[in-house]
Amino acid sequence: MTIATGTMTDEQRISVAREFLLRLDKGGDTLELFDEDALYYFPKRGLMRGKEQIAEFFEQLGSLIRSIEHHFLYFNFIVQGDLVVVEGTSNGVTTDGVEWWAHRTHAGAWCDVFEIRDFKIHRLSTYLDPDYAGADTERYPWVNLARP
Repeated sequence: MTIATGTMTDEQRISVAREFLLRLDKGGDTLELFDEDALYYFPKRGLMRGKEQIAEFFEQLGSLIRSIEHHFLYFNFIVQGDLVVVEGTSNGVTTDGVEWWAHRTHAGAWCDVFEIRDFKIHRLSTYLDPDYAGADTERYPWVNLARP
């Protein structure tokens, strides 16, 4: 069997990144979008290598988050070669029932850096505050959860 490879357009790379985020929201199979040896970085988890470690992480993350919604209309994309940078916001609910909403609570703003080749994610780095519930805010004097 021959696997189709070839040059991807910027729009195709963006569509893979969008599909990943959509599947996070809807509960779809995100793992099939990753290359077998993909690298994934997530704050306070560190670097993961391969689908097995990434799957284990998504199970752990799923035990903390009941639902999430990415605000697709407001994404900012930067594409250069195989790299796709997506800046965005989200809202959601933790499994403990705590709601977060970007720009209303301290959580919800994020940035993902994808490396996408042959319609697969080869590397993904997620940059955000993983304290969705706001449980670790006492140490930071600039955190004001009573925002307008």
